[in-house]
Amino acid sequence: MKFTALLHHLTVDLLRESFYSLKRKAAPGVDGVTWQEYERGVEDRLVDLHGRVHRGAYRAQPSRRVYIEKADGRQRPLGVAALEDKIVQQATVTILNQIYEEDFLGFCVLQRYTDKEVMMT
Repeated sequence: MKFTALLHHLTVDLLRESFYSLKRKAAPGVDGVTWQEYERGVEDRLVDLHGRVHRGAYRAQPSRRVYIEKADGRQRPLGVAALEDKIVQQATVTILNQIYEEDFLGFCVLQRYTDKEVMMT
C-alpha cells in the first residue's frame, strides 16, 4: 500500500487525544505554557492549532535547552519542546504508528534471533 497524503488524518479529535496523553506536570518549553494553562480554552486552542497545521502556517518553536546532571558529574543537554509542538508530535506519532504497526505486524526481532538459534542447534 502506498500513502501519498496523511494530513487529513490529523484532526481536532486526534489533537485532543494527543493533548490529554501528555504528561500534565512536564516542564514548559520556550513558550512557557504549562499543560494546565493550555487546558483553559483547550477546544478553541486545538481548533486554531488544527487550522494552522492544515493551512501550512504552523511552525515549530525552538526547544528550550536545559542541562541535567549525570551520575558521573557531567551534564547532559536536553531540549524541552513547546506544548503545541508536543501535541503535534504526539499526533504525528499516532498516525505513523497506525501505518507502521500494520506493516510490521508479526515481526519481532527477538523472535527472529530465537528462530536462528533453533535452526543452528
